[in-house]
Amino acid sequence: MAKHLKANPVQREAALAARHQIRAGFDQPTAGMAPGMTQVNMISVPKDWAYDFLLYAQRNPQSCPVLDVLEEGVYATQLAQDSDIRTDFPRYRIWKDGEMVDEVTDASDLYHAHPDLVTFLIGCSFSFETALQDAGIEVRHIQDKTNVPMYLSNIACRPAGRISGNMVVSMRPIASNQIAEAVKITARMPSVHGAPVHIGHPESLGIQAIQQPDFGEASRIEAGEIPVFWACGVTPQAAVMNSKIPFAISHAPGHMLITDIPDQAWIS
Repeated sequence: MAKHLKANPVQREAALAARHQIRAGFDQPTAGMAPGMTQVNMISVPKDWAYDFLLYAQRNPQSCPVLDVLEEGVYATQLAQDSDIRTDFPRYRIWKDGEMVDEVTDASDLYHAHPDLVTFLIGCSFSFETALQDAGIEVRHIQDKTNVPMYLSNIACRPAGRISGNMVVSMRPIASNQIAEAVKITARMPSVHGAPVHIGHPESLGIQAIQQPDFGEASRIEAGEIPVFWACGVTPQAAVMNSKIPFAISHAPGHMLITDIPDQAWIS
């Protein structure tokens, strides 16, 4: 649960401006936007599947840390003033029977056509990147203006009801002498995925080609850097695929909702 920590006026204005920019048509990954503000992943599933997914998230809190749940017909989250989850993500993915069938930048019509959807907003690792940068740790995909690389790992999540699947992980190359500090910083923020789940040896996660991510874009890895892997909020999309959920709407990987909650609110 977030501390009662309010954003300062500059932060609030940056978050609001980012949402307005997205609502006006901005369609790019959101890493580095409104620095210091919490970003969230999203998955909407039919009400008939909502309990199974809530239980799945509860059983897999590192990959699916739930920050808010919106009942069917509710599209504003308490995490962001004047928000609308139908328009405030830059890009959405549409799923039918576990297959992605479309991507859109405005999901309003889809929510109107499917009024029984329950929406889960899930912590995002973009929310600890400002803290990494403040400690002098480069975040490569922000530096290079690319999308973070994400991989479907061989780590099985604990199933719940009809839902099962493997964990998706995001990767950031970290200089070997800064890894301990990166672990320390992120471990204090479990609501946005917390400490890494793996360091080095991507093949141990079932990743055979680190330059060919399943989602996002490849990152350059320089000499002296080691790939570090965190649990990722795209994990629910892997569960949608594996479990053949009949209909779902998700964010497109890397395209998040920017909230009014400072990322420092999640430090435990």
